[in-house]
Amino acid sequence: MKKVTLLFIGLAFAACTGPQEVVSSPDGNVQVSVGLTSKGAIQYAVDFNGKEVIGSSTLGFDFAEAEDLLDGFELATVDVKEVSDAYTMQWGSNTELSYTHTEATFNFTHVPTGRTLGVVFRAANDGFAFRYLIPEQEEGQLVVKDEKSEFNLSEDAMAHWIPGDWEIYEHPYNHTKVSEIDALSKANHPNLAATVIVENSVSTPVTFEYKDGTHMSIHEAALVNYSGMTLLREGKTGFVSSLVGREDGNKATIPTPFKTPWRMVTLGDEATDLLASHLMYDLNEPNQMGDISQWFTPQKYVGIWWEMHMGKSTWDYGMTQDMGTWIADGREHGRHGANNENTRRYIDFAAEHGFSGVLVEGWNTGWEHWIGFDDREGVFDFVTSYPDYDMAELQEYAKSKGVSLVMHHETSAAPRTYDQQMDTAYALMQANDIHLVKSGYVGPLLPKGEYHHGQWMVNHYNNAVTKAFDYQIAVNTHEPIKGTGLERTWPNWVAREGARGQEFNAWSIEKGNYVDHIPTMAFTRFLSGPMDYTPGVFQLHMKSGPDGDNRVRSTIGQQFGLYIVVPSPIQMACDLPENYEKHLDWLQFIKDVAVDWDRSIPVAGKVGQYVAWARTPKENDNWYLGAANADGEHQLSIALDFLEEGATYEAQIYRDADDADWETNPYAVTIETKTYVKGDSFDVRLASGGGFGAILVKQ
Repeated sequence: MKKVTLLFIGLAFAACTGPQEVVSSPDGNVQVSVGLTSKGAIQYAVDFNGKEVIGSSTLGFDFAEAEDLLDGFELATVDVKEVSDAYTMQWGSNTELSYTHTEATFNFTHVPTGRTLGVVFRAANDGFAFRYLIPEQEEGQLVVKDEKSEFNLSEDAMAHWIPGDWEIYEHPYNHTKVSEIDALSKANHPNLAATVIVENSVSTPVTFEYKDGTHMSIHEAALVNYSGMTLLREGKTGFVSSLVGREDGNKATIPTPFKTPWRMVTLGDEATDLLASHLMYDLNEPNQMGDISQWFTPQKYVGIWWEMHMGKSTWDYGMTQDMGTWIADGREHGRHGANNENTRRYIDFAAEHGFSGVLVEGWNTGWEHWIGFDDREGVFDFVTSYPDYDMAELQEYAKSKGVSLVMHHETSAAPRTYDQQMDTAYALMQANDIHLVKSGYVGPLLPKGEYHHGQWMVNHYNNAVTKAFDYQIAVNTHEPIKGTGLERTWPNWVAREGARGQEFNAWSIEKGNYVDHIPTMAFTRFLSGPMDYTPGVFQLHMKSGPDGDNRVRSTIGQQFGLYIVVPSPIQMACDLPENYEKHLDWLQFIKDVAVDWDRSIPVAGKVGQYVAWARTPKENDNWYLGAANADGEHQLSIALDFLEEGATYEAQIYRDADDADWETNPYAVTIETKTYVKGDSFDVRLASGGGFGAILVKQ
């Protein structure tokens, strides 16, 4: 590795004594100053573009059964080098990625105990990161009571946040000053199947806007064998890491030696710089699975799912469920959605319109006693179908039409039952040539005292993915641990939910997701990787919800844009087949839009207001443009500088009509054709709650 020079300068960040070391990004715009306080506490601060964005912030650990490592340190050695890599993502926004970082490993000696602690800092042009290196200990393992990593913002920035819930990420987003964050006020939301908010903390990614336009996001990368991190607000503008806990009050038990996940901060001059960053993937380990394209390719799918949320059918069959015993006692209610006839209908629809998969939820026994009970262990059987569903026959029928079933494994947040059956369930999929599973973890976690985002479940989620690889299965996790870039390492982890999804439009007490939901998630949740949001609703008004008047707060134009804006190698067309058949002209966009991207460019956006992307796929030289807008119409002009010089592109545009509006005229769509060349401006009106999708076909 190329050696780089570390700057030793006397900086005046608070309470520090002696020279401070500055780790500078290759372009010099990010500078991380590291030193010790007068009490020997490890401290850092960060400048971006010559301005402080994070003030003096300390680092350390509070252990349950060993002396704390909070102060009393001396700096032993510093090793500095340039690290760089170029790597290929098997799927995602960009195929080829590369980076160059300045890496500095600080080795500290804890004078009172003689223990050592390493902290590795990376400075990149788009941000910085650090992680702890804990050497082997005599005890063999350490019990982490608290990790004390501070992030003291230099001003009372605007924050875009959800609470640091230990069980779920499905909260509406909030937009407040840092000093006004009140996570405890979001506790006990009645629509959340499980929710535990214990303090005034926020989940990550959390995004901030500074007065000068600087944008910053705090998150973590490479979360393995550790608890998820929330950020507890301290003082007016500060945060300290707060790990998700467990029943004994501690946060994690770690073997030694141990590397923590990276604590990562992305920085940019404007909002779209956050979207363009791939720092999270840079910090993860290389691909450990090799080429999985022989059995998984990015795809679009339909499925038996939305009709349950619409009240058209049910997940359960209606028989008697007594713990692990399912009894066929003739009490079926006749509204079971996952039956042979209905599944064939979806398969036929998928085959006719070019969809690769058909998700079937409610196919297996256990749905009669799956939620709202403490005795959920042993309820679900992941290999036994209800009597009106023949998986093997249906999969053969699907394959004969060029389609495959998509498996569904709902655990009802009783993962020990899933652990016991996982090999058998995966083997059944492999035997039937099914290579994609949607797993679910709805409800308060069992065993009690563990939580969805704690270390125990992090290990379960990760194990489910690595074991799935042994059976050539890709995993789409719902009610997951947040994404931290592990899809670079384990490319069969193709998507997850991890935010308030489409289904909340059907029954939430808010009568649907707020109109700024997508333009906010674009700069928060989507920074953590692919999301299975399930777009494509054509019937925006529903006779559902608390008062029977829930709806999707968008125009049809925005539903097109979601296929470009929402990052995922699997995209569902979630609405009912009959709603698509009424609008085959609209459906054509979903049929034609790509899903396996080669290169992606964020072309416009403001957090919580609007977002627009341009993407080109691996399969051709076309470009796909899409946008989603919040309240208030917006005129968007996209410079088409990314088009090929000398080429002409014919654009098929699916946009909001001139009088479209999500509240008053959401179904007004204009479909038009225009011609563009490099250097042209793509001008389009985004209606309030609107959007568009466009396919620029190279001639």
